[in-house]
Amino acid sequence: MSSGVGSFGAGLKRTTPSHPLAISVVLGGLLLAYFVVPLVAFLARAGAVDVAGELTDPVVLEAIGTSLVTAPISTAIATVFGVPLAYALSRGNFRGKRLVEVLVLLPLVVPPVVGGAMLLTVVGRFTPIGAAAASLGVPLTDSHLGVILAQTFVAAPFLVVTARAGFDEVDERLEEAARTMGYSPLETVRLVTLPLSRTAIAAGIVLTFVRAIGEFGATMMVAYNPRTMPTRIWVSFVSYGLDAVVPIALALLAITLVVVLAVQVLIGTYSSH
Repeated sequence: MSSGVGSFGAGLKRTTPSHPLAISVVLGGLLLAYFVVPLVAFLARAGAVDVAGELTDPVVLEAIGTSLVTAPISTAIATVFGVPLAYALSRGNFRGKRLVEVLVLLPLVVPPVVGGAMLLTVVGRFTPIGAAAASLGVPLTDSHLGVILAQTFVAAPFLVVTARAGFDEVDERLEEAARTMGYSPLETVRLVTLPLSRTAIAAGIVLTFVRAIGEFGATMMVAYNPRTMPTRIWVSFVSYGLDAVVPIALALLAITLVVVLAVQVLIGTYSSH
């Protein structure tokens, strides 16, 4: 009896997939299917909608234009300020560093709607900053600037976290070697550190742009008008149902894919030189 059980156990052991790659393929394939099936179903639904006609609607064109103006600006702001912060967190060793790391992650863990409410307590029209800006003719809410503030708050942490990971991967001995060759600290960063971490920084820029152009919660709180593509999608869905969101959602999807592919081509071209 015991030998039969032993034989059954041995057979079970032989047939059970134990190779890490096989397990990864099965589990990863299930997750990939979860991504792909809704996409395919959504694209199939687009066949029953007049996509071209809907995209010529002035309110849709205005929303697309708003997103195409604000998201690149938000991404540029995140890059200009986020890359130095990422470098400081990677190479610096200062008091309060852990607190800074937590604060960088705060917009990632706070729900976007709550992030928008937090922003309103600082830049809302009845706050000192918001009232002063409005008196100068530069409203910080319900304006393009308000959209940029909301997008930057939510999206910039992606740039900081990703760029820091890239800086962490750069061997500091290479930087030390550059310093012994007479390069200044700034030249070392420009000629050694940044080129070696460019892939991570580019990935951070892509993630930041995609997050910014798709931002809804904080933007809805801070600047419901002018409408961005995500807020226009929400208004269309509430007013007319699912079919009404298909055209602008496809436009949003196409824009993000073009940006991702463009950055990949750019990085590949840069790497080949």
